[in-house]
Amino acid sequence: MSDIQTCGIVCPTDWVPLPLDPSDDVKRWAKNTATELCERSRTAGYELDGKVLRKDLRGWAEDSRSRAPLYGFAFYPDGFDTALALLEVDVIRPDDTVPRLSLDWLADTFSAHDFGPPQISHPELPIGPAVRLRQNFAADGMPRRGPGVLLQTVTYGVLPKDTDNAVVLLVSWSVPGIDEEIEDAADSIAQTVTVGF
Repeated sequence: MSDIQTCGIVCPTDWVPLPLDPSDDVKRWAKNTATELCERSRTAGYELDGKVLRKDLRGWAEDSRSRAPLYGFAFYPDGFDTALALLEVDVIRPDDTVPRLSLDWLADTFSAHDFGPPQISHPELPIGPAVRLRQNFAADGMPRRGPGVLLQTVTYGVLPKDTDNAVVLLVSWSVPGIDEEIEDAADSIAQTVTVGF
C-alpha cells in the first residue's frame, strides 16, 4: 500500500485558508487578509472593523497552528468580522500503537459522548469509504471559544483507496443557528478531498 504524499481540498471562497507553515508570517497574513475581506464585504454592502478582523484572523491561525493540521480554513461570510466555523484536514498513518486503521477505529477515536452518542453514518466519498460523526462537545476553556461553550462538529474519517492511511476532516462551530448551513458545507467539501501517492 502507498503512503499519501499529497492531499487536496476545494473550499468556497468564504472559507479562508489559514497560514499553517511555521515560516508563515501570521501578523502580515492577518493584515493582508483582513484588507481583502473588508473589501469583499464592502462590495457586498457591509462595513467591517478591520482591527477586530485582523485580531480574529490571527487568533484562529494561531489556534489551528497549535494542532499542526495539514490544512486549516476559517469561515468568514460577507459581513462578519469573526469566523463562524473552523475546518481542519489531516492525514493519519498507522504506527506501532495502531498498526491498522479502520472506520471503526476512526469512529471510536473521534467520538465524544458529552451529550449522548454521536450520530454516525457511513457515506462513500469519491476517494473511498468514510465514517461521518455529528456530535457536540462541552468546550470548557478552549482558547478561541471561551469557557462553557457548546462546540458542534462534523467529522469525516476517510480510508482512501490504495493506501493504509486515513484522512480526517473536522468542521467545528459554536455559533447557534447555523447548524444546517455548516453541515451542508462540510458534506459538500468532504466530496472534494483528493489524495496523491
